[in-house]
Amino acid sequence: MSQFLATDKAASLERFVNNEIVATKVFPESKDMFKAFTESNFSYLRVVILGQDPYHDDNQAHGLCFSVKDGTKLPPSLKNIYKEIESDLGTKKDFDNGNLVTWANQGVFLLNTVLSVQAHIPGSHSGIGWEDFTDEVIKVISEKREHVVFMLWGNFALSKKSLIDTKKHLILEASHPSPLSAYRGFFGCKHFSACNRYLQKHRLEEIRW
Repeated sequence: MSQFLATDKAASLERFVNNEIVATKVFPESKDMFKAFTESNFSYLRVVILGQDPYHDDNQAHGLCFSVKDGTKLPPSLKNIYKEIESDLGTKKDFDNGNLVTWANQGVFLLNTVLSVQAHIPGSHSGIGWEDFTDEVIKVISEKREHVVFMLWGNFALSKKSLIDTKKHLILEASHPSPLSAYRGFFGCKHFSACNRYLQKHRLEEIRW
């Protein structure tokens, strides 16, 4: 990861994002862009959930994939994640609260592979260097940590599977929780109970989903 930060591509990425912040509206706010890193302690990291790029509408993105700010209506994918948790674990979820910072604080790394987006234009910051950076992050986690559960939902997240050492970590695969694909394998995947069984097996604290 430090090698990437020293490259011309990293410098170009920084210039691009800084220019976008000046010229346009960018989500999440600058102070939240690396929130996934500040809210999850690397030495305590137990789960990685991969998203693609941040929510692009007002008052949604705050630096954690699938998560939204307090007081924001749950996006459809997060609503389906909550439904699967209820079905899998029998845990009642608060559908009025989509802020997942409590997961992050337990060691769930909620990583978007692109960390910024121009307001109201999904995918607008893809292909500018973020993916190179977050690929390196995934590699570092795979190399430096053990017994991490990687939840890969949808084809985009599954494309990162080759970066992960399957001998050291558990990979859980399913379709994306979007309403367009949730019924093709996300609902009923029981990833949350499978995750906790794996952590318990390796004498790690379970996640309070």
